[in-house]
Order: sequence, then structure tokens, then C-alpha cells
Amino acid sequence: MALTSESTTVWNGDLRSGSGTVTLDSSHAAEFPVNWRARAEGVAGTTNPEELLGAAHSACFSMAFSNALASFGSAPTSIRTTAAVTFDPAEGITGSHLRVDATVPGISEEDFQRIAEEAKATCPVSRALVGIPITIEAQLV
Repeated sequence: MALTSESTTVWNGDLRSGSGTVTLDSSHAAEFPVNWRARAEGVAGTTNPEELLGAAHSACFSMAFSNALASFGSAPTSIRTTAAVTFDPAEGITGSHLRVDATVPGISEEDFQRIAEEAKATCPVSRALVGIPITIEAQLV
């Protein structure tokens, strides 16, 4: 059964001087202020679409990697994934870099890296981001 999740943004004003609020409607977990300056320059305490995309990518990859490792017979103890999504105001979103630290008992470095690459390529968010480069740095800890 397919699941549809929703978020809503209310924007007021033009791009450069306006601002908005993003609400996570499905979970009611949070509401975030957004504005162009935060997106183009980075402003502490204000989120941007790339941060939200990074959250989706890191969560999706962690789930896919966990499943792939368990299917291989090496269930992880823990996985910590950070997705660094880069935005250039002139070019748009230019890439996502996954930094992964995982504790996986009984797996070789070679199998760990291979499965990390497979999870990177097959997680649904990675597949949705097919138009940008996705890189990975995976460390077995």
C-alpha cells in the first residue's frame, strides 16, 4: 500500500525579501521558517530546502543500508548518516554527500563498502535525486 506524506509551505512576499514557514503536516513534528537569504548564504537557526532534503536522504539511506546489511547476514548495531546537500544559487542543488559511520559486527571492509554503495544507489531518495551527483564516505567503526 502506497503512503503519501505531506508538507505545506506558506510564503509571503517576493523571493529576496519574503519569507515562509514549512510545516510537516503528516507527522505534525515541526514547523520551520524559510527565506532566500538562509538558502543562498546560510543563516543560523533558519532551515532551507536542502537541509530538509538532507534529512530525507540520510534517513532513507540509513534504512536501506540497514536492510541490505541484514539481508547479507550482518545486521548493524548502529548507523549514523549525515547527508550534506549542496546548493548554488546560480545552479541549484549540485550534489548530496553521504557520510556514514556504522558498527557492523562480523563484516569485512570490502563487503561493507560494496553494500554501502548498493544502498546509496538503491535507496528511494537517491533514486529520486538521479539528476545530481551522490557521493559516499562510509566508515566501519
